[in-house]
Amino acid sequence: MKQRIIWVFVLGFALASAAAAQTKTSGTISCAKPDPTYSLDVADRAGHALGLSKYACTWTKGMVIAGVVTKDGTDVTASDSSGMRVRLSGYHVSNMANGDKIFVRFFGTETEGKGGKPATSAGRWSYTGGTGKFKGITGKGTYKGKTDANGNIVSDVEGEYTLPAKK
Repeated sequence: MKQRIIWVFVLGFALASAAAAQTKTSGTISCAKPDPTYSLDVADRAGHALGLSKYACTWTKGMVIAGVVTKDGTDVTASDSSGMRVRLSGYHVSNMANGDKIFVRFFGTETEGKGGKPATSAGRWSYTGGTGKFKGITGKGTYKGKTDANGNIVSDVEGEYTLPAKK
């Protein structure tokens, strides 16, 4: 019985330590108009199309991860649009100030505004890996954005991360 109580205590301490290891972070990213961008009509109903786009992005307020700031990056996005609503998924690669990279997978929705341009964007993301100091990073978060006067999609990003313990 004593051994079981000790194991419960050890397991509880380990879980509390793991939860404490998650660190919150946030930032703001601006992604320019896509280049290139491709769109194909599905032809099953009016306004239904699939797309593929690549965006150059700049962190206007960098996320600080383990003391290193995000600088810029690239989004590659697949979209499924129907009417004023667009479902999207894709990958983001951020370049860090120290030369390392972080990799993210995201899912979300956009609403279209005037001229078929995105008006708002929101979704969830998670880390899929990184290089150097960020190898093995895990975590997740959310983003919410809108299009600015220049046509850039500006998103507030927040979440949490955990880096593997150094050996």
